Amino acid sequence: MAPNPSRRNFLKAAGSLPLAASLASTGRAQAPPPGYRKAVKIGMVGEGKTLVEKFQLLKDLGFDGVELDSPNGFATEEVLAAKEATGLPIHGVVDSVHWAKPFSHPDPQVRKEGVQALETAIRDAKAYGASSVLVVPAVVNKGIRYDQAWKRSLHEIGQVLPLAEELQIQLAFENVWNHFLLSPMEAAQYVDAFSSSQVGFYFDVGNIVNYGWPEHWIHILGKRILKVDVKEYSRKRRDQEGLWKGFGVELLEGDCDWPAVMRAFEAIEYRGWFTAEIRGGDRQRLTDIATRMDRIFAS
Repeated sequence: MAPNPSRRNFLKAAGSLPLAASLASTGRAQAPPPGYRKAVKIGMVGEGKTLVEKFQLLKDLGFDGVELDSPNGFATEEVLAAKEATGLPIHGVVDSVHWAKPFSHPDPQVRKEGVQALETAIRDAKAYGASSVLVVPAVVNKGIRYDQAWKRSLHEIGQVLPLAEELQIQLAFENVWNHFLLSPMEAAQYVDAFSSSQVGFYFDVGNIVNYGWPEHWIHILGKRILKVDVKEYSRKRRDQEGLWKGFGVELLEGDCDWPAVMRAFEAIEYRGWFTAEIRGGDRQRLTDIATRMDRIFAS
């Protein structure tokens, strides 16, 4: 189903004005189209002294949920208290150990610690009422061959899969600059190798732009896409200033072809979470992010 035409026209018109002005009457962003839910990573919320205050700020600004790391430094009771006090869902958890303890590491002890961290993230997700854990499945580098990364990660993550299936927590593999799963065909093959409905893809739109076209990946991955990370990338800034500088542009001001991306999501009938993963900040900054995300939805 396409976004409502009248709402589409309104948001496109608002794009010709300063973004803050479009919020003057309500102080919050417009609701996303039916089936689309917008969120941020908790680390982006720079305002609020307590978790309750941070959750309430997101709720006030029209966000539908938030994603936490695991481990995150918060007691489970504190997280659940913030959720209950504000009514803001915690839709997912990010395994924050997968880079330091990759499932492709040549040392079995390192891989074991990575497995244990993923098990903790799955249990945290269950405790929070989340539905997924974001996972970087493997890292390929000078000391880790591609075929080794494939074989080791399938084995190690496979050990955790029964727990994920038991607790009904999805394992969502993100496409990151880890020199692994470099094409959508290969990414689809990797997901399918687990033969489980609890395994899928956490598609990061901006991460693809450096070497491909996000809409191509969306069409090929299809129903394997469980959730979406929203960020921007500029090839011009990359070429002029360096690889990582490509991320230094605001949403809608880089080379993501958002209309094509959203058409692709509509074509695969994606409905679910879109989580910003960009520079955060205070109320004003988060308001701007919410508004830009709504303009993306309407593109």
